[in-house]
Amino acid sequence: MSQIFSTVACNLDNNILAACVPLMEAARVEAIEWAFDILYTAEQVPSWFEELLTAYSRENRLIGHGIFFSLFSGKWLPEQQQWLNHLRKTSRYYHFDHVTEHFGFMTGKDFHHGAPLNIPYTPVTLNIGRDRLRRMQDACECPIGLENLAFSYSLEEVKRHGDFLEKLLEPVNGFIILDLHNLYCQAYNFGLSFEALKGLYPMHLVREIHISGGSWEDSETMPGRIVRRDTHDDAVPEAVFIYLEKAIDFCPSLKYVVMEQLGTGLTTAGRQAAFRNDFHRMDQLIRNKNRTAAPVNTFIPAPLSLPTLAIEDNFLYQQQLELSAILETAGSFDTLMEALQGSSLAHSDWQIESWDPAMIETAARIAQKWKKK
Repeated sequence: MSQIFSTVACNLDNNILAACVPLMEAARVEAIEWAFDILYTAEQVPSWFEELLTAYSRENRLIGHGIFFSLFSGKWLPEQQQWLNHLRKTSRYYHFDHVTEHFGFMTGKDFHHGAPLNIPYTPVTLNIGRDRLRRMQDACECPIGLENLAFSYSLEEVKRHGDFLEKLLEPVNGFIILDLHNLYCQAYNFGLSFEALKGLYPMHLVREIHISGGSWEDSETMPGRIVRRDTHDDAVPEAVFIYLEKAIDFCPSLKYVVMEQLGTGLTTAGRQAAFRNDFHRMDQLIRNKNRTAAPVNTFIPAPLSLPTLAIEDNFLYQQQLELSAILETAGSFDTLMEALQGSSLAHSDWQIESWDPAMIETAARIAQKWKKK
């Protein structure tokens, strides 16, 4: 196993920086993951933040994490081309050791006001996803990867997700971010063990691991049902540390383990200290596990043939718009279900008939929350 670097997700946020600076001053942060597309509409990045990114970039310890590409949008959107243009420019200014993106499509017509949600696993979505990954790799000219989902509509989706990820990534020699809190959400929401979930993912493709915290949400439609949400606003649960200790042994190409938390969860000195305590625990666990053997896969980009025109599917895009509108505007669960059952998604590849009611309710909450941002 190659050396594993203790990493923080560090963005231009006062609370995150207040939590991270003492760790950096103590030389404990070995790499930074930067959500580069959060700032791409900003006119100017502060010089001191540029200096921080540049310092890690020079040491080959800066990794990029995207949020807003909307990998599976059925239509190739102007905003996606703008995103790629920004990635290309940023990748020439800094050196990313790799770049990653979220799985799914963004709800809503406004590119930055939507929630990333799942798609049906079909040949159409597979081809669209592969096309978008090629365009990402062409823009950044470094290894690229995708993060596993925290949210699924059904147990069947959970079971198929890892295999679909492997098929997506194969043409670009891509890798997986194994987000262990996302895995924890799936385990809790669908009654699965870590061992069962581990067997569903190609662990040999894991180059990066995320750990973070989240929140609990009561279901209004199913009294007594509680849903685990990946909200990134609390400390890392004990179960996720247990997952991490186990997972490292199954990931022969692991290079980075990343602590994530939103600034909204780091508003007090006590929360920031708890963040650092979690980082120290993660760091010590990594030190106990570190090896010096070469990684199984360095995920060097595969040779590319990039078609001029992006692959599109207008029917899929219209279904995505329809689903987004239903989730964002539903006033009650009954209204939501009636709209879904009367939509083009009924009796289709989306398989809405098998969706878990509590997860449908959660999807609406996610979409409506993002719409307000």
